[in-house]
Amino acid sequence: MSRKDGMNYAPKHEAKPVVGPGEFVIAAIALDHGHIYGMCNGLVEAGAQLKWVYDPDPEKVKAFIAAYPEVQVARSAEEVLEDPEVRLVAAAAVPSERGPLGLRVMAHGKDYFTDKAPFTAMEQLEAAWLQSEKTKRKYMCYFSERLHVESAVYAGQLIRQGAIGRVLQLIGMGPHRLNAPSRPEWFFQREKYGGILCDIGSHQIEQFLYYGNCRDAKVLHSKVANYNNAAYPELEDFGDATLVGDNGTTQYFRVDWFTPAGLGTWGDGRTIIMGTEGYMELRKYSDIARSNTPDHVFWVDGQGEHYEQVAGKVGFPFFGELILDCLERTELAMTQAHVFKAAELCLTAQSQALNLTPDILR
Repeated sequence: MSRKDGMNYAPKHEAKPVVGPGEFVIAAIALDHGHIYGMCNGLVEAGAQLKWVYDPDPEKVKAFIAAYPEVQVARSAEEVLEDPEVRLVAAAAVPSERGPLGLRVMAHGKDYFTDKAPFTAMEQLEAAWLQSEKTKRKYMCYFSERLHVESAVYAGQLIRQGAIGRVLQLIGMGPHRLNAPSRPEWFFQREKYGGILCDIGSHQIEQFLYYGNCRDAKVLHSKVANYNNAAYPELEDFGDATLVGDNGTTQYFRVDWFTPAGLGTWGDGRTIIMGTEGYMELRKYSDIARSNTPDHVFWVDGQGEHYEQVAGKVGFPFFGELILDCLERTELAMTQAHVFKAAELCLTAQSQALNLTPDILR
């Protein structure tokens, strides 16, 4: 697992199956983003049987088989979609193609698990809502910066236990390393990747709804810019936004593509959460200049100051919960309303963002 390259960051953990062999069969379609490996790792560790893979690019399929040698190669997406054994399809398509693919998957009676961002246009979201209601299938999303980060999982547990009281505000920092030469063409095409707030901003907004216990929210302000990448005029390398939840909780977050070469990981992601009885900070991927290791959690409450480094100790319960949700038609891992609300707010923040790109770069 490369900690230098966020596009191919695929966490692993010890297997904790929630089902027996063959009880939950899955497939992977569309290998355009490396997150597909993290998605499949999590599901397989939770007991899923990965039966099929399909992508029109044979090189992507070859690399996938190297990671999952038990998988069968499908001749087409239809071969996967028409297999009655397959219960869930995981996909990391080009962002603008994720919504349409989800419609096809749900139409074939299967649950859908897509990489973030789940949509690049409000029309896609509306179509997915209708299809999910019609088919009663799930349209789930891999918000990896909470679901596949042990410090983020642990923070959720602490908050639910009342460690810092009622959450009042979140500050999120989501810097990423650009690694421009390794990126596919679609990464720099605005229509295909959807914009920085729609893309990596989706992690921040989803965390706000979850930690802040918000069912709804408003985007108060948002901004985007291309400050330093004139060679890629459609890229946004900076974005930020301020939101307020339906319960009064607020958020400010910033995302960017300015991680310097000297950092030992792909981004110094941090989250600061203030509550009525304390506060906490998550240093998700590094504690810079002290420990190039992930999952540092600091918090202060009425009893004192606390610190834990939780890598390898907490695990990733979302994937097992998702499998059981699909089998039992429950919503313990994540509600459908939560996924679609996070997506709606991302699209809103993106669409109303003030563009600060200097005129010389426009």
